[in-house]
Amino acid sequence: MDRPAIFITGAAAGIGRATAELFASRGWFLGLYDLDETGLRILRDRFGEDNCIIGRLDTTDVAAYSAALAAFWERTGHRLDVLFNNAGIANVGDFEQIPLAQHHRLIDVNLKGVVNGCHLALPYLLKTPDARVISMCSASAIYGAPSLSMYSSTKFAVRGLTESLNVEWDRHGIRVMDIMPLFVNTPMVRQFENQPQSAKALGVRLTAEDIARVVWKAATRPLWATPVHWYPGLQTLLMHVLTKISPSFVNRFVVKKLSGS
Repeated sequence: MDRPAIFITGAAAGIGRATAELFASRGWFLGLYDLDETGLRILRDRFGEDNCIIGRLDTTDVAAYSAALAAFWERTGHRLDVLFNNAGIANVGDFEQIPLAQHHRLIDVNLKGVVNGCHLALPYLLKTPDARVISMCSASAIYGAPSLSMYSSTKFAVRGLTESLNVEWDRHGIRVMDIMPLFVNTPMVRQFENQPQSAKALGVRLTAEDIARVVWKAATRPLWATPVHWYPGLQTLLMHVLTKISPSFVNRFVVKKLSGS
C-alpha cells in the first residue's frame, strides 16, 4: 500500500469517528476498532472496504488486540503510520460513591488499554518510517478534576507514559504524543448522569471535529514541529500556562471554584 494508515480505537463514535472521517477524506487507510459493531459497519459502508478494515475490539483483551493489529498489518501491506489510542470511559461523582469495580474497569480501559496498544504495536511501528503514537489524554491530567478523580488519575498516567515513551522511543524514530482537551461534545460527555461542576462552569466548547484536526496535525507535521502534549482550545492552554506559573493559584482559585467549593 502506498498510502499512510492509521489504527483507531474507539472509532465508532465521537472523536474516533470524526478522526476517521477526516483522515479518510485525505486519502488515508483506516483501521477502525470498537465494541460497537453496528457503528463500525456504518463507517465501513460509508468509506468502502477498499479504504478501511473494521473489527470489534476490547482494548483490555490482549489476544484480541494482538490479532487486530496483525490483521491490520497484513491489510495495509505492512505499515502502521499512526496508532491512535482513543478508546476510553469516564465515571462522574464522588470517589467513595462510585463502586470499586467501576474504578477498576476505568483503569483497565483508560490505562491498561493504552499500555496494551503501545506494547503490542511496537513491532509494527518499528518497521514503519516516521511512525507515531497519539493518545487521547485530558485537561484533567494538567490538574486533578473533582468528581473525575479516577478518570484524572488514569489520564495523568497516560501523560506520564507518553512523556517516558517519547524519550525511550526516540532512538527508534517513533514520536509519542497526547492530546489534552477540556470537555468535548461527544456521546461520552453527553451521557454523564451528573455533569461535573467544572463542565457546567466552563461549558462544553470543543467538538469532536476540533480534536480530529489536532490529531491530523500531530500525525502529519514534521517531527520538529510536533510537541509531546497538545492543548486544544484557549481554555485548555490557559489552564496549562497557569499551572506552570502558579500551581497554588490553580488549586486555590480555579479548581475549587470549578468544583463549587
